[in-house]
Formats: sequence, structure tokens, C-alpha cells
Amino acid sequence: MKAIRVKFKPVGKRYFFGTANHNLKDGDPVIVNTIRGIELGYCCGDIFELNERDLTCELKDIVRVATKHDIETSEKNKLEEPAIVAKTKEIAKFLDLQIKVLEAEYTLDKSKLIIYFESESRIDFRELVKRLAEQYHTRIELRQVGSRDGAKVFGGIGPCGLIVCCRTFITEFDNVSVKMAKNQNLSLNPIKISGNCGKLLCCINYENELYKELKRFAPDIGDVVKTEEGPAKVLSCDVLNRTCKVRYLEEENKFGYLKLDDVEFVRSMDKRKEEDDANSEE
Repeated sequence: MKAIRVKFKPVGKRYFFGTANHNLKDGDPVIVNTIRGIELGYCCGDIFELNERDLTCELKDIVRVATKHDIETSEKNKLEEPAIVAKTKEIAKFLDLQIKVLEAEYTLDKSKLIIYFESESRIDFRELVKRLAEQYHTRIELRQVGSRDGAKVFGGIGPCGLIVCCRTFITEFDNVSVKMAKNQNLSLNPIKISGNCGKLLCCINYENELYKELKRFAPDIGDVVKTEEGPAKVLSCDVLNRTCKVRYLEEENKFGYLKLDDVEFVRSMDKRKEEDDANSEE
């Protein structure tokens, strides 16, 4: 089955669609029918073969290649969206709704207006929907999103000094856990490892697999290792530089920094199991 990826925002999630025998290439504008309605999207990458067994739901076909009129209509709709956001904020404030209105977008044919908002609690927005429907004479859908999606709308600068990743290249958010931060010996101070969204930094996930691989062949803190000067207890381990800090057991106040290649240690059962699992997968 021939398929192609389609995106609806510059840095948005990619969706699979059937090509319907259209000769498509990267960047081509297309019209597709989604659960929200008729929308304009852009092809990402080239056509590829998609195995039907990999599908989790029915694959919809692209309706047609977008025309110049379709693109102009989409741009016209986008020009109206900032005013809609401002109006929604005004009505929400009047109704005393504790929500943060993020953005609004029409479907191509204006049959539906989707408004995204962020809130820390459940909101009864029936009156808000009613007033918006009276104002814009179309079907209104209010969609609550998480703090990460909210931060993606506003953007900003990350602790690295660059524009946040969710505004530049992240199309889908991966799970990030405190365990990953511990695995990389990062400070567990929430201020230092949290992004603009208040959640753990997405970049913690980038090098996690590398650290997991390196730590498989390194002693854990607290392990007793064999050295040329006798047994020693590991106090810290730098897996990137392949060094560790140790305290010698035979001399109470003697410490040292050693290369991992200069010490002998027995990998724990957990590490050996991880290694066996990795080998079996290969």
C-alpha cells in the first residue's frame, strides 16, 4: 500500500494517508479529510510502502492535490484566527473561566472552529461555546491541551540559550522520567531540569540510550572494585570520560580517581540481563 506522511503545521505531528495514485513529492499541498473535517496539509518526505499489518486504524486517502484557491482560502482563514483568540479570551474573562486560550483554527471550509486552551482544572465551557457559536455561526470545538502543547504555542528560549526544541523540530513528545535524569547524574533540582512548560526537559531523553549503554559496562556507586592498590568502593562514576572516584578500603582516608579500564568489577545481575536481552534482539 502506497502512503505518504502529511503535516498540518510546520512543526507538527505527521499523519499517514494513502496516495490515491497521486504522484506526490515532499512539500506538495494536499486536501485531506480528517476527523475534524476538510483540511489543507503538506506532504513530508516521499511516497513509501506501508504494510497493512502495521496499521492501527483505517488509512484514509488524500482527497486531491490542493489548488491555488485552496491555499489562498487557508491563508485567509489564518488571518482571522488571532482576532478569534482575542474574542475568546474576552468572553472567557467575562464568564470568569480560568483558562488560558492558546490558539484557534478553522477547517478549510469553515465548517468547524477549533479553539485550544490550557487549564489546571475541569471547566464547564458550555456557555462559552454557545456565545462563540452565536458570534461565528459555525460548529465550535474547544480542545484542552497539556502544558507541553501550551509551551509549544508560545515558544521561548531554553536553558541552553537556543529556541526551545518543541518550536524547532519536535513533532511528538516522548516520555521523560526522573529515572533518565538520575541515569545521567543530573541535578534533581526541578528548576534546573524543567522546561518552560514546567515538565522535565525533552532533551534529557536525547542521550538516555547512550548513557544506558555506557552504564552497562561501568560499576555502580557503592560497588567494590579491584584495583592495583587493593579493593576500593566506588563513590562516583563518569561514564562519558570512563573514570571513577574510589575510596580504598584498606586505607581509611585514601581516595583516588581511576580509569574504568584499570579496575575490575563484576556486573550486577540486572546489567547482565540487559546485556543478554540486547544480544538476543540482535
